[in-house]
Amino acid sequence: MATLWNKGTSATEAVDRFTVGNDRVLDLRLARYDVQGSRAHIRMLEKIGLLSADELAALDAALGRIAERIEAGDFVLEPDVEDIHSQVELLLTRELGEMGKKIHSGRSRNDQVLVDLKLFLRDELQTVREEVLTLFRTLQGLSEQHKEVLLPGYTHAQVAMPSSFGLWFGAYAEALVDDMYALGGVYRIVNRNPLGSAAGYGNSFPLDRQMTTDLLGFDSPVYNSVAAQMQRGRTERAVASVLGGIALTLNKFASDCCMYMCPNFGFIHFPDELTTGSSIMPHKKNPDVWEILRGKCNRILACENEIALLCSNMPHGYHRDYQLLKDVLFPALELMHECLQMTDYMLAHIEVNTKILDNPLYDYLFTVEEVNRRTLAGTPFREAYRQVGVEVNEGRFRYGGGDKSTLKASDLGHTHIGSLGNLCNDKIAALMDAASDWK
Repeated sequence: MATLWNKGTSATEAVDRFTVGNDRVLDLRLARYDVQGSRAHIRMLEKIGLLSADELAALDAALGRIAERIEAGDFVLEPDVEDIHSQVELLLTRELGEMGKKIHSGRSRNDQVLVDLKLFLRDELQTVREEVLTLFRTLQGLSEQHKEVLLPGYTHAQVAMPSSFGLWFGAYAEALVDDMYALGGVYRIVNRNPLGSAAGYGNSFPLDRQMTTDLLGFDSPVYNSVAAQMQRGRTERAVASVLGGIALTLNKFASDCCMYMCPNFGFIHFPDELTTGSSIMPHKKNPDVWEILRGKCNRILACENEIALLCSNMPHGYHRDYQLLKDVLFPALELMHECLQMTDYMLAHIEVNTKILDNPLYDYLFTVEEVNRRTLAGTPFREAYRQVGVEVNEGRFRYGGGDKSTLKASDLGHTHIGSLGNLCNDKIAALMDAASDWK
């Protein structure tokens, strides 16, 4: 197998198979970023005198041709090539001879892998950002559209107080604001340049690390070379953590939808083509999409813990264990994209029940409203509470604010910030604008 580190001996096939694992497949995700990092690196090498201007031009043109193959889908790792870095250097050497071997001057595969990962994760986080924003806008639109439709609120899985679809949809929109703050924080961790740290201890070439930082659009270098290599694992765990936060938001929403679709609730409905049936029960409309989404989100939540366990018990410096991080994080990123996109797709077809309160199950939904109504009329709160409690126990409670089946959210007089009658969706949108203002 062609390796960058070969010193004249070869590993056995069993060792190759065990140590390389799934890396060749996963490395194709990094191909464009390996070329991007290499093009910045050779420009810096020319500046410090390790390449001539003609060599830079030839290498850059050859890398450009490799980039075109990658974008066209024609790029592959050959059977006897270990990884993406070896493949790129092999292609350059075939085309340019000894000149192709100069591209690795001043870097190690350690910082080369890490910069590829950083560039890849930077793009992935930007994609997640756009997907979160799309879902946020959908939720806010539904919140405004259905803000007057009342919905039972629950505590301890018991009927509690009036809520609304506006409040429910809006709650998940605002939860995504918190997720976006976390996403932006992780983006700042990712967007620092490890290139030039080599194997973790720098080297004796007069590298211009600020130049490659600027060329690659990073916010700053990771200044300390040891710290740069210590980011391996730490970066992946940070990304997994923020993915887990978003997954938790989606997981809870999916659980709500599974419950609200149940005929015992009947709060929301989806077209038949977005549900599944039973092999023996003709009446079934199962929430399979939401159940699978919930399960996939749980897999994403497990990712951070698996990464933490992979990265424990290692002193500083590079260890081959880190290679396995791609096996964990890359599938989690794919699941994240799927879950965000599918949630938005399902919400485009959601139908809400506007007649929920006709059901006598919700006769006691307005006990707090009645206590508050009497308190505003002059009865001390504790006395009003006692009166309503007695009426409930004796089965004669009736809400004095009107026929509950015709009530709208605006009829209940909730005016404080974030209540039924004051959703503050415009203020939440402004928070999201601020939280998502990073690239």
